[in-house]
Amino acid sequence: MRQTKSIPRNVKMAFRLKVVMLKAKNLVPSKQIEKEERNHQKYLQIAASLTAVGLIEPLVVFPATHGTYRVLDGHKRLEILTSRKIQEIECLISTDDEAYTYNRRANYLSSVGEHQMILRALQHNSEETIAAALNVNVSTIRKKRDLLDGICAEAVDILKDRRVQPNVFAILRKMKPVRQAEAAELMVSSNLYSHRFAEALLAGTRDEMLIVQQKVTTARTFSADHKARIASETDNLLQNSKMVEESYGTEVLTFSIYCRYIKKLLNNATVSGYIAHSHPDLSAELQNLVTSFNAESGGDRQASEPKKQQRGLRGTAA
Repeated sequence: MRQTKSIPRNVKMAFRLKVVMLKAKNLVPSKQIEKEERNHQKYLQIAASLTAVGLIEPLVVFPATHGTYRVLDGHKRLEILTSRKIQEIECLISTDDEAYTYNRRANYLSSVGEHQMILRALQHNSEETIAAALNVNVSTIRKKRDLLDGICAEAVDILKDRRVQPNVFAILRKMKPVRQAEAAELMVSSNLYSHRFAEALLAGTRDEMLIVQQKVTTARTFSADHKARIASETDNLLQNSKMVEESYGTEVLTFSIYCRYIKKLLNNATVSGYIAHSHPDLSAELQNLVTSFNAESGGDRQASEPKKQQRGLRGTAA
């Protein structure tokens, strides 16, 4: 039987375990909502969601004085609910007065993840209900529902946690499955997920890797020689990116070892003095290399400071 580990006694709970109902008049905002924010899409979506679904995420509050609570997170929800004359609101009481934005640590939802959530929501709700809750048109919900139609499973798996623009999948749909996976790998390697980059990959795709409907339209835009050259360069880019990805970890580790060894040599006064006297140009390059390495690995530099201070104190004491 699987055993669960108990929470250590010295671990402090960040919130009280139960959600409580608090009177709206006792909730004191930490900041004021600007007039311009009320016209933002996010504010309108929250208002529409509260109308169609109700409050899903409780407000985060911290006990203040005289029975009041300071709102740490959820100011837009609070303003919308109070404007609708709601008397009591569900709240989560924090054990620390942490005045930071909780959403700062939130992970953004990818396009594939949003598609999957829409599919699950459609199992229990209509398209009209979801559209009303998100303050969008029904056509938008249908586009998100059909986002991965015609996209191969391998390409979906590669892009599932990436913030890909939704219209990129419409371009990938014009390619055959093998090419879709290659294009997805190129996007990840270059860290580019824009519509323009996807169009460039489509332009560099050979005719035999396109669906039949796309051959006519691309032939009108590019000449045969131009298209063949782009396709060849795209294939070379894909191969090079795979080679770099395979060797990157080993090369970084090797470079790190080399830099540490050179740093150790330069810390030797005899060795550094000889190099500076006999090979001044090489000495300057090695010093720049070590300096750059220290800047990128700040932990090593910070760890070395106490040692330098200790040596200085020993010298002073002597």
